[in-house]
Amino acid sequence: MTEIGFYHLTRSALERALPRLLEKVHASGARALVLAGSDERAEALNAALWTYDPASFLPHATAADGDAEAQPILLATAGESIDDNPNGATILVLTDGATSEHIGDFARCLEMFDGQDDDAVTAARAHWSAYKDAGHDLTYWQQNERGGWEKKDV
Repeated sequence: MTEIGFYHLTRSALERALPRLLEKVHASGARALVLAGSDERAEALNAALWTYDPASFLPHATAADGDAEAQPILLATAGESIDDNPNGATILVLTDGATSEHIGDFARCLEMFDGQDDDAVTAARAHWSAYKDAGHDLTYWQQNERGGWEKKDV
């Protein structure tokens, strides 16, 4: 079963938190597929990954850029076909309430949700229940005051 971590954003926006998690993914040698809720959001995340830290570089592209198989980090939307996992990712990152029928094809899934958005919290709770019923291994992470992540017991 896939290990699914829920990442509860409480201190910073997705554009600030996502790059730090992707740095860890990339440093481990893993590949990531990031699903955004819209093309506009994918482009905003793309821009954020280029500019979040002038001293850092995360190799990435959007699915619209082409050459998906060469990308260690690929940004796409839930509406795009990812049936073939175009970049060979082992980690799936879901943002903006995006979902995928292919979670079981990944070793790990990170579901990031905005704790200030009641609809996002409600959706995350529903996803938690569905994943638990499907037998996935679940963990819950919450941002601390410094923007880091603390694993919480649920």
